[in-house]
Amino acid sequence: MIKDFKRRSIQFLLPLFTLATFVGCNKDISLSLDSSRDETIGLVPIDTVSAKVSTYQLDDIPTSATGTMLVGKNSNAVTGSMKSTAYMRLGIGTISSASIPDDAVLDSITLVLTPNKYSYGDTTQVQKISVHRVTEEITQTQIDLTKPVDERPVFVTSAAIFSKQKFAYENTPLAELTFKPRIQSADSLFFRFNSTISNELFTMIKNNDNRIQNSTSFQEYFKGLALVPDNSTALIGFKDTVFLQVHYSFLNNEGTKSVGKQYFSIDNKSYQYNQIESDRSATKFAPMTLANPQLASEKTDGNVFLEGSTGVVAKIEFPTLLELVNNPSIAINKAELVIEVPNGSATIFDQPQSLVLMVASNNGNPISLLTAPYSTTTQQAPLVRGNDFGSNGSYSFNLIEYLTKIKTTAYNNTSLYLSLPTSGLFSTGNRLILAKDNENDPKIKLNILYTKFQ
Repeated sequence: MIKDFKRRSIQFLLPLFTLATFVGCNKDISLSLDSSRDETIGLVPIDTVSAKVSTYQLDDIPTSATGTMLVGKNSNAVTGSMKSTAYMRLGIGTISSASIPDDAVLDSITLVLTPNKYSYGDTTQVQKISVHRVTEEITQTQIDLTKPVDERPVFVTSAAIFSKQKFAYENTPLAELTFKPRIQSADSLFFRFNSTISNELFTMIKNNDNRIQNSTSFQEYFKGLALVPDNSTALIGFKDTVFLQVHYSFLNNEGTKSVGKQYFSIDNKSYQYNQIESDRSATKFAPMTLANPQLASEKTDGNVFLEGSTGVVAKIEFPTLLELVNNPSIAINKAELVIEVPNGSATIFDQPQSLVLMVASNNGNPISLLTAPYSTTTQQAPLVRGNDFGSNGSYSFNLIEYLTKIKTTAYNNTSLYLSLPTSGLFSTGNRLILAKDNENDPKIKLNILYTKFQ
């Protein structure tokens, strides 16, 4: 049988196992015959494909109109801290002087926030949030859609407010609240405004002031609110359904006390966004900035991470892979990228349920989301959890179409960004640090099954 096989064009099915390989630490891809084959067929050369992995800081992360107001701070010794301040504009909502009796007196003005059950960090500790009056107009950044695709991120398709934008607000808070989060019960939080701003607003309402005739006029006078974390250990998510309630009381026609309520609310959710700040100064990631976005794993003790809202992703490159795919004697049958992460029991934070890959141009701009092979659906790799015996969890991607496309002009000199799905990238603080091997290299491997013709 072996002789008959050799008389034909000899074919070998070979699994190509790429050990984790990174900037300044290239390793060989070793080939071996498929275990189901007779290894007396013969030997083949060992192809070498170098890879490099680094942590990369994306720019222009849109955090407006996500449906989640993110407030708080979270930190760890490896990657540093991230802090989120939520901004919003308010419209006049139900405010109307016509329905307020002349003898009505103000009881209170209270901002009501409702948690959306998202949190990230230590929620066993007491948290504090301050509410500040914004003094600068909250504006969107317009997007030039005439720019070439490789000059703007694939996930930015219209005007937005980005995580790095910041608008001025008064130093003295209008209200503040110290609380212990009860995330799952979703209890509303009530921030009682100070008497100065409360009396000012109520007087305007009763007098039918021109500044509260419509939302545009009101926003010229009251530009918005900033929810600022103070002494926080966790990021807390709130619904973007916000009410600034005006409570008042009056005597009704029977001469007994009655109460009434009106409220301001967010009139356009496109102007609600989360402003993100990170502090990595005490970590190996301190050199990573927007001006210097890429940091090799060898400079961070082998640590590579990705994180929501800050726009941090893991960059994966295969500089010599093109040589393999352009080899006319090779037909690639399967390509699987496997990323290992620490066993879930090794971290107090739950790992992302899925990850995605972005295709980045040679200038570092993410130009597309990797789709499932030969389809238009974004490929999401689900988390396969580690077991009780300490084995790592993993995410696996099918790269067969990507390997085909890197031979084309459109995908020439591209790389891959490992990222949270865009929903998590724009509205959470979820973080993932990749697993490392015994040599302190992140555990990533590319398995390629191919047929070799001779």
